[in-house]
Amino acid sequence: MQLNHVILENFRNYSAEEFVFDPKVNLVCGENAQGKTNLLEACALLSTMKLFRTGQKKEGLAFGQENGRVFGEFQAEGQPFTLEVRLHASKAMEVFRAGARLRRQSEGQGLLKTVLFCPDDLYLIRAGAASRRKFLDTALCQLRPNYGRYLDEYNRVLEHKTRILRDSEEHPGLLDLYDDFSLRLARLGANLVRYRARYLRKLHETAALLHREIAPSETLSLEYATIPQNPFGSVQEVENELLDHLYRHKNAEIASRSCLSGCHKDDILIEINGSPASRFGSQGQVRTCALVLKLSERELMNEDCGEYPVLLLDDVLSELDRRRQDFVLNHIGMGQILITCCEEEMAAKLAAGRVFHIAGGRVV
Repeated sequence: MQLNHVILENFRNYSAEEFVFDPKVNLVCGENAQGKTNLLEACALLSTMKLFRTGQKKEGLAFGQENGRVFGEFQAEGQPFTLEVRLHASKAMEVFRAGARLRRQSEGQGLLKTVLFCPDDLYLIRAGAASRRKFLDTALCQLRPNYGRYLDEYNRVLEHKTRILRDSEEHPGLLDLYDDFSLRLARLGANLVRYRARYLRKLHETAALLHREIAPSETLSLEYATIPQNPFGSVQEVENELLDHLYRHKNAEIASRSCLSGCHKDDILIEINGSPASRFGSQGQVRTCALVLKLSERELMNEDCGEYPVLLLDDVLSELDRRRQDFVLNHIGMGQILITCCEEEMAAKLAAGRVFHIAGGRVV
């Protein structure tokens, strides 16, 4: 997996800029708020079709602009690809592959595979469950295109059901639709649960081994917290459990006017030596767990598609002590890497093949 060429036009603080990357290590340096993270966000957008700092894609547009684009050329599985993402202030984002517009944005997901690691991810363990679900969803949408389609549809149905519950007090007749939307959520959720369960089983195996390298006296375990007792069961079995749970919480959902049951409440339980890391882990232990999860995500992508994803490190090394810096550097020798930092002196340590100096959204 290799990202060769990126063009930014009216994206964040870039009016028009072009980047040609080294196949190994690329260092992006400069002062704060100059556009280093914006570049990594553009690269991640080509992979996930999402902006990792906001849910509103039009916020990627430069201030005052109506249209912008991110264009990328890359190689994956030995084949050349081009993707172009066009952002608009007044309509939905458009995605083009080799010049042809894709019917769904999700069709562009995962052609270019990336793993993004930013300072916020160091708080992944202590953050809310939504952050860990996002971690799962981002990886699975790249690895399994069907997962992305199920997830998009699940979120649409969930939004409709939420509106039904929210407006049911003024319009009680809307509750006639409750059972239909609950059934659709259970059917879609069953597929999501089975994908997540299989991925987490592999993630646990890889993460436990990596964690033992940096913390030999500790044991890391990951457990999938979901409604079905057996998330590895058949689609029908998992669907039945989800539907049963939904109906048992029907009165509570109507009373609260919100969706209380479903796989949109799932979580990853992370333990160190049998104790919840979020509650009892030290700051160092929590950061180590986060490092291990991200590096494990990268290893699983390599195992799945036979090549390492592009690794995007957004000023993470400066947040780590020397031991954890060395741990990261010892595990990213393969594949292409884009690293942002404020100190150009990192170039020699990282053996950077190319260094970009960013100031005010320009390469200087």
